[in-house]
Amino acid sequence: MERGRPLAGISDDELLRRLAELLQQSRRVESDLVAHIAEVDERRLYVREASPSMFAYCTEVLHLSEAEAYLRITVARASRDYPMLLTMLGDGRLHLTGIAKLAPHLTRENRDALLGRATHRSKRQIEELMAELAPRPDAPALIRKLPERTTLPAPVPLALDGAGAAVSELRPDGVAGSAAPVRISPGVARPSPPAILQPLASARYKVQFTASAQLHDKLERLRALLRSEVPNGDLGAIIERAVTEKLERLEGRRFAMTSSPRKGLAATDTSPSSRRIPAAVRRAVHERDGSRCCYVGEAGRRCSERGSLEYHHRRPFALGGDHSPENIGLVCRAHNVYLAEHDYGREAMARYGRPPNRVSGTPAVASNRRAVRSVRASPRGS
Repeated sequence: MERGRPLAGISDDELLRRLAELLQQSRRVESDLVAHIAEVDERRLYVREASPSMFAYCTEVLHLSEAEAYLRITVARASRDYPMLLTMLGDGRLHLTGIAKLAPHLTRENRDALLGRATHRSKRQIEELMAELAPRPDAPALIRKLPERTTLPAPVPLALDGAGAAVSELRPDGVAGSAAPVRISPGVARPSPPAILQPLASARYKVQFTASAQLHDKLERLRALLRSEVPNGDLGAIIERAVTEKLERLEGRRFAMTSSPRKGLAATDTSPSSRRIPAAVRRAVHERDGSRCCYVGEAGRRCSERGSLEYHHRRPFALGGDHSPENIGLVCRAHNVYLAEHDYGREAMARYGRPPNRVSGTPAVASNRRAVRSVRASPRGS
């Protein structure tokens, strides 16, 4: 066993089994923790502990972060009206963030249907569900100039005592400030806020980001060129047209997608004469696999990745595999490498720049090979 890595000697299957068990235990403990917070809050026991509120008790006595305290208190109070939330939190059907977003919209009439739709959904998917139930008006299309980005001021030198130690300075309210120097690099610009993609209603989203002067100029030029097609100059419609055109070009280059193909699949030679996969085959595989990784695991779950997709020969090209659609699947980069390790071995793949898996012993070859066979038997996945 490697020093500092106590799990290094555990097999792949055992490691995954332990992780699943620990997650189940963690969810049960989380459910119990929220139930206790709900009861302490109901009895107002935080007052006895010199806290003015449950939030103050959670942050100052239990030392939860503000976000942790907010989520757990929100879920705890909702669970008093809907006890089934604790059960769903404990078995993993719902997570804290999801319950916190659902809580304001739950009623006796809609709880069963709403909780059923939210089961095993991500935060973003639950936000989309909430936007469907409580739609908001469309965000106005606008472009406005932001104020100049300010820079943080240079740090103020601290006074030093005779021993060279920093002396605390008084704040304007007369309270001594921290003697620790605040290290701020002069002239550092404040970072721009992150882009926002927020659901407003069913199939309607608010998109917000900061554009450069060059992008602003391009949008204005594009708006002028599309004036006859988009008379009202709607920015959303203009951007959608530009993105659609760019997508068509990229998908045509990557997946040979086109409205007027030169050659159909029936007239295409799929023999392994070269490594190049014919355009008709790339098109057929892309359509069949739905622009998504087709890898299916042992438990029957299909990979959800839609980015960094690559064409994978189920019978390797180097071992005589042809370019027929039946022999080619669309997989993500991670699963392409994973399957190649089974076909050629990890040592061979390491020679091409991928380091070998450092977990001691061989992986669960039997179960992994079953997973590989499931991909070959069901290229479309679930």
